[in-house]
Amino acid sequence: MTTSRRRFFADAATFSAAAVIARGARSAAADLESASPSGSCLPPSPTSEDGLLFSCKYGMTKGPSLRARLATAKEAGLDGVDFDAAASVTPEELRAAAAATGVFIHNAINHAHWQQRLTSANDAVRATAQANLEHCIRVSHGAGGSGVLIVLGRDTDGPEGPDRARDAIGKVIPLAAQLGQRILFENVWNGMFYDPEGPRTQSAKAFGDYIDSFRSPWVGAFFDLGNHARYGDVATWIRELGPRIVKLDIKGYSNARADKDGPWKGFVDIMDGDIDWASVRTALKDIGYTGWVSAEVGGGDVARLKDVLQQMRQALIG
Repeated sequence: MTTSRRRFFADAATFSAAAVIARGARSAAADLESASPSGSCLPPSPTSEDGLLFSCKYGMTKGPSLRARLATAKEAGLDGVDFDAAASVTPEELRAAAAATGVFIHNAINHAHWQQRLTSANDAVRATAQANLEHCIRVSHGAGGSGVLIVLGRDTDGPEGPDRARDAIGKVIPLAAQLGQRILFENVWNGMFYDPEGPRTQSAKAFGDYIDSFRSPWVGAFFDLGNHARYGDVATWIRELGPRIVKLDIKGYSNARADKDGPWKGFVDIMDGDIDWASVRTALKDIGYTGWVSAEVGGGDVARLKDVLQQMRQALIG
């Protein structure tokens, strides 16, 4: 991205955020207060001396209830939770759970983006996908979060798919801006913006160009550090995407085979693959990244989540 384009997005983000605060701070605060019948206060935003905040996917936690599962993440020492069960709650329910447990929920994940896709050629499916995104925006806002992770769709929906998704998301951006939520595209194995049959030296440029096409500070990347380690150098992709990266997922990836003639090992625990984490740390420093990192590996009890947290810190802090 050129310096002038970086400045455009930085200035736009500052202006838009200020406008949202000026227009809607009181109404947004009223919405949050009314979201919980008890008027309970949400937990304060966590802070970090090294600039990184570590969370896990809600689906990685174990427990008999929503509140018990959130408490498991807190007991493990995580800074927060990335909520991947938005269909199961209302904004009011998740807010109440966050307030009761003191667990910071920084993000919601679109719960049905693989089934109801924004790239679909079916108008009804696309309308449902848009409604799902709007629900997730409200869930994240209700819980005090700042964004929604979404998979745009699949390449099998045809070459017009990205344009259809752009049109649908454009209709949702005003709500995202009103509630202070970033719409964040995850890089996944969906055949979009990379070649599934291509080499391991591919670029993130097409993905970045698509984000830029929205010309909106409310759209960015939820960059998964492990998802495209098979198709490109992770550190290179970080630098290519630069300030478009708003939040991070982390998992390991191994290019080795399980045995001589077997399948690739693929996704593994964070430190068990062959990602060069030292180069990733350098790249994140080069782009000035600070903020949330969400683990996306096998979950379990408190002991397991503590181990995942230790691996995240080892990979990204050293």
